[in-house]
Amino acid sequence: MILPPVDHDAHVETLIIGAGACGLIAALAAHEAGQGVLVLERDAVPSGSTALSAGLIPAAGTRWQAEVGIADSAAAFAADIAVKAHHENDPALERALTEGAAEVLHWLAERHGLPLSVITDFSYPGHSARRMHGLPSRSGRALIDALRTAAERAGIDILTEARVSALHADGAQVMGVQITRPDGSTDSIGCDRLVLACNGFGGNKAMVAEHMPAIAEALYFGHPGNQGEAMIWGAALGAAIRHPGAYQGHGNVAHPHGILITWATIMEGGCQVNLHGQRFWDESQGYSEAARAVLAQPDGQAWAIFDARIAAVARQFQDFRDAEAQGAVKTAATVAELAQVTGLPGDALAATLTTFAAAKAGAPDAFGRALTGVAPLCAPLAAVRVTGALFHTQGGLVTDGHGRVLRADGAPLGNLWAGGGAACGVSGSGDAGYLSGNGLLAAAVLGYRAGRGA
Repeated sequence: MILPPVDHDAHVETLIIGAGACGLIAALAAHEAGQGVLVLERDAVPSGSTALSAGLIPAAGTRWQAEVGIADSAAAFAADIAVKAHHENDPALERALTEGAAEVLHWLAERHGLPLSVITDFSYPGHSARRMHGLPSRSGRALIDALRTAAERAGIDILTEARVSALHADGAQVMGVQITRPDGSTDSIGCDRLVLACNGFGGNKAMVAEHMPAIAEALYFGHPGNQGEAMIWGAALGAAIRHPGAYQGHGNVAHPHGILITWATIMEGGCQVNLHGQRFWDESQGYSEAARAVLAQPDGQAWAIFDARIAAVARQFQDFRDAEAQGAVKTAATVAELAQVTGLPGDALAATLTTFAAAKAGAPDAFGRALTGVAPLCAPLAAVRVTGALFHTQGGLVTDGHGRVLRADGAPLGNLWAGGGAACGVSGSGDAGYLSGNGLLAAAVLGYRAGRGA
């Protein structure tokens, strides 16, 4: 809702909506730039979709890569993004994000003490170099906690249980916001500029059904507060919208436990089979498009099959350790025993895994997956029942490389800024264009630049 200007109860230079990774990084950057900052968060404790992720941010040319001998560049990173998204993105935004990522990570480590490191023991699909960086637990919850601690240490105010219910604007110029408290009371806060860091619209079933009907009935694995306000407000103010049908899915969510199972279980040599014990696609394409592939199977479910070696790699992720603790990961000494513990048909599973093993020694398999050189699965084996899910939307407000929201003619729109899921990312127009880490890449870089901008 857009309301006319009012006399506000308080005023701040930079007002940020959302205390996920994008909002907290924006707040830290704005504070460092000498701006008065206030962050508004609808929940009692900041979390957002970041807390549901593995908390990994891709970056090229970092000191962590250099320390382990990984050769990489922003240009190579941008090329990987463009190929994955079928060149549907704005090249200038690709350059801005890939050229800015290393700077943000170095700043987070050196200025705010985040103990980041690069993943070196497996590769994510579509990346030509190992460039995924995260905290030791490989946990999005840990990333949010670290950013919130840094903000509190800097003295940045985070107002929780403060849902923004309307913007006050004079034309395209945002004058402030109305917040609504859990008891229904309202307050108004004025601002010199507004940063939208409130993610996309994955939690808004009507908007999902309108813009991405193919995933509308899937499990939603994002934050329920992602209701699309940024896109709704921006459009009402005259902002350009791009790729509203773009999203990140994931086809490896433990069912019924609702725990994300790292795609390392697949990329290190595992596979997915349906409830008939049969493979059904080229899993190396990526975990985003895996959501639809899995949902198209009987009961919308599959089993991720891997082994103890791969499980050891996956165990660096807190989510995987949680899945093991909850009994989602089944283990077996033989294929026949694996069929028993999973309920899969033994003959079909044995035939599938025999064919899968044979493909690792020759040409790409019948689905087009290149497996030459990938280690064969060896006992003990492991499996997790999984389903497909919608994680977050990737389309949204058109911004420049600094987070300024743009009108359809390319001119900046008033004093409005956006980042993360509130802005259109670099994943093309659907789900298959999502390169691992695109979401947190846009959150980190656009958050940082929007925070610094004034």
